[in-house]
Amino acid sequence: MPHDHHDHDHLSPSGHPYREDQDGPLSYHQQMEIAVRELLVEKGVTTKAEIAAQITAMDNRSPAIGASIVAKAWTDADFKARLLASGSATCAEMDVPVEAMELIVVENTPDTHNVVVCTLCSCYPRNILGLPPDWYKQREYRSRAVREPRKVLSEFGLDLADDVRVQVHDSTADMRYLVLPMRPEGTKGWSEDQLAAIVGRDSMIGAAVPQA
Repeated sequence: MPHDHHDHDHLSPSGHPYREDQDGPLSYHQQMEIAVRELLVEKGVTTKAEIAAQITAMDNRSPAIGASIVAKAWTDADFKARLLASGSATCAEMDVPVEAMELIVVENTPDTHNVVVCTLCSCYPRNILGLPPDWYKQREYRSRAVREPRKVLSEFGLDLADDVRVQVHDSTADMRYLVLPMRPEGTKGWSEDQLAAIVGRDSMIGAAVPQA
């Protein structure tokens, strides 16, 4: 199963990618969003600058945040224990807001590999991993990851030994999961920054493992 699907833009005579304009009529929900936003500003609940800053902060979220959490767990046993006991509270120690959602951290071990899915839609820990990949939202992944997870992982290039148990975790609107992958061999003495650099997004979903 392919990871990401990218549409190829048509080229204009000048060689630049061409996209159709998206300036059609506003949908009902777009109109409601504008109305509520303008009302909040008018009532002094928030400001345009605060809204813009929050949008920028959301856009800047990336898997690097999650990677830093994993790297710290690999190098700090006490932090790791707290993270596995209470993911939300422990992330707050690193000034990583998880807001109202409950974050559950599941650890990969030599005999258990964890995979995260959302069978209903695409619930995902965006605060620490950024936007979900396209394949995570596809119905094919959402259904097959539960029915035949080992085969799906193989299509991602991850072939697990027969004696490794695959545990699938189903996210919900108020409960998200983060996979704590195993630290690769050959990384003894590495700094947290070096370790974070090898922790990819897919390894924190369970679709891959870090490589030294």
